Amino acid sequence: MKSGFIQLPLCAALSLLLPSCGKPVTTKSDRTESAPRPVRVARAELRPMERTLAVVGTLAAHDEATVAAQVAGQIEKTAVDVGDRAAAGQELALIDTASYDALARQSAANLAKAVASAANAAQNLKRIEELKRDKIASASELDQAVAESEQARAEVKAVEAADAIARLNLERSHVKAPFDGAVAARIASAGNYVAIGSPIVRLVRTDPLRLRLDVPERESAAVRAGQGVRLTVEGDTNVHTGQIARVAPAIRESDRMLQVEADVPNRGGLRAGLFARAQIVVNARDQGVCVPSGALITFAGLEKVVLVKDGKAVEQSVTTGARGGGWIEIVSGLAAGETIVLDPAGIRTGQALAIQGSPESPASPTGAQGGHAR
Repeated sequence: MKSGFIQLPLCAALSLLLPSCGKPVTTKSDRTESAPRPVRVARAELRPMERTLAVVGTLAAHDEATVAAQVAGQIEKTAVDVGDRAAAGQELALIDTASYDALARQSAANLAKAVASAANAAQNLKRIEELKRDKIASASELDQAVAESEQARAEVKAVEAADAIARLNLERSHVKAPFDGAVAARIASAGNYVAIGSPIVRLVRTDPLRLRLDVPERESAAVRAGQGVRLTVEGDTNVHTGQIARVAPAIRESDRMLQVEADVPNRGGLRAGLFARAQIVVNARDQGVCVPSGALITFAGLEKVVLVKDGKAVEQSVTTGARGGGWIEIVSGLAAGETIVLDPAGIRTGQALAIQGSPESPASPTGAQGGHAR
């Protein structure tokens, strides 16, 4: 009896609660979530932009030569030292110029003597020919005169050659710069005896510089002579510019790289041997789909935007490319003209949206850096 008495109130309580289970309960939170969320939007737009290829390389002297002695002798004087600038044709050193000057004057005198002898032999031949016509000179005398004249002319030619060599050696005793450049090393000094071929100075031309770059095989088809290059070096915040001047005709088999060279004007802040990070402008006016940078969501390595379709939010995965001040290029996943949400944090797919204001445009990416070749 006691047990049954306790169960009656419990059943009565349950019977009062059960009818309420079939009725939906509407809370303030549900009413808030069902209301459209106000958002600002933008449209994806096609914009012109640069396509660049990021590569690394090394700066090298445009020309480099070890200037050597072309005549033997003792160095009388060196006119330059390490770091000095030298113009093409400027004297770098003098080698025993007194001796070579004397040899040149001796050769000039021998030439004058040979020319006089040849003139005398020619005059003598003319006289013998006249006497032969008058039957005064014999045939043997005429033959001898002809031979002497020809020999004299041959001697003139030989002495002329010797004189040219003497004058050339005199000129070569004045060691001159082959091109405009700077002295990288002075190898020989005044008082040293040098043989033909002995190095005297090493000269480098550093304006312009050669920028030697290695381009991966997969990107090599986009690189051509004449394309612009931007580069930076360690310790220098300036961005230097140049132009692709030479492209190797074949890919290196050892590392599957294409070597290209750019000429970079040197205004004083660059040196041969510096490591450089460069961007080759492979397309200066390509078209790309751009969105404002505030429209992109990045989470766990995934990049997304939120589209507005039929007044509701739709998440869309995208692949990004170049970035600039206030804009991001969308390489795939989005078409020009589609409407996207700005600052989409917290928005879920299917959520109702209320657009506020007019769609915004991404900042113009014209002239931006850091794109990728496609």
